[in-house]
Amino acid sequence: MNKQILISKDAIDRRVGELGEQISRDYANSELIVVGVLKGAFIFMADLIRALRIPCRVDFARLASYGSGASSSGKVVMTKDIETSIKGRDILIVEDIVDTGLTLKFLVDWFLERNPRSLKVCAFLDKRGRRKVPFEADYVGFTVDDAFVIGYGLDFNEKGRFLPDVYRVDEL
Repeated sequence: MNKQILISKDAIDRRVGELGEQISRDYANSELIVVGVLKGAFIFMADLIRALRIPCRVDFARLASYGSGASSSGKVVMTKDIETSIKGRDILIVEDIVDTGLTLKFLVDWFLERNPRSLKVCAFLDKRGRRKVPFEADYVGFTVDDAFVIGYGLDFNEKGRFLPDVYRVDEL
């Protein structure tokens, strides 16, 4: 696998700190429920929660749209729903990457049916050029070009999640 560093661990640490400050200001008078999208977002979510200065609860959802390929199948399936009631609560979905927008649109619509007080999305990476449906995250770590990336929780066939930096992969 041919890979090169796209985003360094130092740059990630700085940006996660900035996002933590911004989210803390935006939810200063609220108890936030942070919902991580498994599996890719767990490392980003853990670092983001440590950067927050406000109380929060944590839950997880798991959706699938990639299978074992390098591109989205286009069909989103919920494989693990959250266990927390979100009615009347402030919700922040934390996702590793916004690509086609299909997964997050599905999840946002799913959660909106449960009548939260507010619902926002924080994405570590945003590939705006790959959208199949209109979708904009409320908080974005980094915007990247259309490249396949691994590291910092992102994987290819369960490989590469452990890497501390984000790498652009040219050959799979």
